[in-house]
Amino acid sequence: MDQELPLRIILKNPPKGVDFGLQKGSGSHYETVQKQQFDSQDLEFNFTVRVKGNQGTDTQPTLLGPFVQGPPNARFVYLDIGTCAGQIASVWSRRLKIPLLGISWEMVNQLLKNDGQVLETQVPGTGKDNGPTCGTVKPFTGWQTK
Repeated sequence: MDQELPLRIILKNPPKGVDFGLQKGSGSHYETVQKQQFDSQDLEFNFTVRVKGNQGTDTQPTLLGPFVQGPPNARFVYLDIGTCAGQIASVWSRRLKIPLLGISWEMVNQLLKNDGQVLETQVPGTGKDNGPTCGTVKPFTGWQTK
């Protein structure tokens, strides 16, 4: 199977005045896309990943593409924050790691059968220090079909 799968990250109530963006690429060869700042609505990042694998032999689908980071058994997506997102004057220089764990063959099949559906996760935008959430999202509530 080699299919495109739509995903959406909702960043809930992040701090105002800070740039957030989806990281495309890895290492020092990346760009930040879909840059935005919180105004009065939660931030939304939409992208696709490529699903590869064989449902008969692979317990989980393998997710690939320019937004996907990490080894096959621990894939994730980064949101770049502040200077990491290209906001030069920001006091923040962070990234938020959003796991792709829990995306199952059942979810993939449901999305492929129902055009217009997306896998969505909602993550907090503000951390305990009242700055942008960073590091790996904890607790991570997972992905749901919407």
